[in-house]
Amino acid sequence: MRALWPGRPGRDYLSDALTQLVGWTQEGQQIRRVLLLDDSQHAELTERIKVAADALHLRPDVRRIDGSTQICLGSSGSEKITEGDVRLAARIEDAYRTIIDAA
Repeated sequence: MRALWPGRPGRDYLSDALTQLVGWTQEGQQIRRVLLLDDSQHAELTERIKVAADALHLRPDVRRIDGSTQICLGSSGSEKITEGDVRLAARIEDAYRTIIDAA
């Protein structure tokens, strides 16, 4: 999948961005991340994701499964990964680092 930078012919912003988002993987039309968090860290991260997602008008899938937090951004349908999805992933990474550093 390619998503080109506006005004930068031949530059694929999605690939560029995903190289910076360590731990995120692309699966079809979605990007995903699995984080090992305790219950209170999960709750705090979920609240921060909700605030950021609301600001970007996105609806991420955040689940707590077997002691890990699983985050999925993008569409399971035919829609492409958007710049907003990548922006939200970066915000989630920042929030995650803040929460982990506070522990």
